Amino acid sequence: MSGELRLLLLLLVVALRLLRASAEVAGEAGTEAAGGLQVGFYRATCLVAEDVVLAEMRVILEEDPTLAPSLLRMHYHDCFVQGCDGSIMLRSRSGKGERDATPNRSMRGYDAINRIKARLESVCPLTVSCADIIAMAARDAVYLSKGPWYDVETGRRDGGVSVAEYAENDLAPPDSNIVDVKTFFSVKSLSAKDIAVLFGSHSIGTSHCGAFQKRLYNFTGTGRMDQDPSLDAGYAAKLKKLCPPGHGHSHGGAKVPMDPGSGFTFDLSYYRHVLATGGLFQSDGSLRDDPVTRGYVEKLANASSPDEYFADFASAMVKMGRTDVLTGRLGEVRPTCDTLVD
Repeated sequence: MSGELRLLLLLLVVALRLLRASAEVAGEAGTEAAGGLQVGFYRATCLVAEDVVLAEMRVILEEDPTLAPSLLRMHYHDCFVQGCDGSIMLRSRSGKGERDATPNRSMRGYDAINRIKARLESVCPLTVSCADIIAMAARDAVYLSKGPWYDVETGRRDGGVSVAEYAENDLAPPDSNIVDVKTFFSVKSLSAKDIAVLFGSHSIGTSHCGAFQKRLYNFTGTGRMDQDPSLDAGYAAKLKKLCPPGHGHSHGGAKVPMDPGSGFTFDLSYYRHVLATGGLFQSDGSLRDDPVTRGYVEKLANASSPDEYFADFASAMVKMGRTDVLTGRLGEVRPTCDTLVD
């Protein structure tokens, strides 16, 4: 064998070894990525996953547009309690699950998530987690309400623990002040700006009187029928007509829009409403009591375009969606989302 031919064969062997090493490195990197969240997690296992969710969401919201804010709220309530693990969907025979906690008693949308899950199970069995369905449904709820489209990171797995007490402790009540709100959010590694951004989700949806009635009739807790002084008097008078004393059921009675005049459109109207009136909840009004959150509210209330807000909202939702997730071999993919836990 000539020297030139031997050299050529040697170079070929080296090249093949380099290609094999590169493939092994790429394979290891792919495995590592699959163990965490990533955009397009289901491309190899259920390519139609996001299309199925969006298609079902279109039909669901055509049938009942009021479910859009509920499904957005569900993602927040799921992520803040033990992380984004789908545990909010679990049912408890003893009445001690997350669903049974006071903040979740008015929650709607469980049937919608079950419906989407059933559709996905028919095309990709035991593949798409309930936690990911909730995250994608929240994004689609925003998008179908004329809000932004953003890429949802997927790869979450479902948790099997659901405790009402955790929800009671981890979700900020609507009568929270800004110090309390910042505490609840900082525990989840969310900043003051994130608070102001995510509160913009109140641009769509309604609330029952009980969530804010204290602002109207017993703000100091002394029973003297005193009103929150930060609440605009004209707006308070309108709220009192809708919610007279004694109609304070947390999940019954009248429904009041969180963003009057724009309750089904995801836009900047919420920020103008908060700046002008103090918002529906005390926690909404508290955004004016912190320099960072107030500055953001003022900027958006005077913005001519929602583009900056839409970008900020997308970023904050992705950030929240990473909260204490189960990935890789942790958790499971349940065949049904509303499994009984006891």
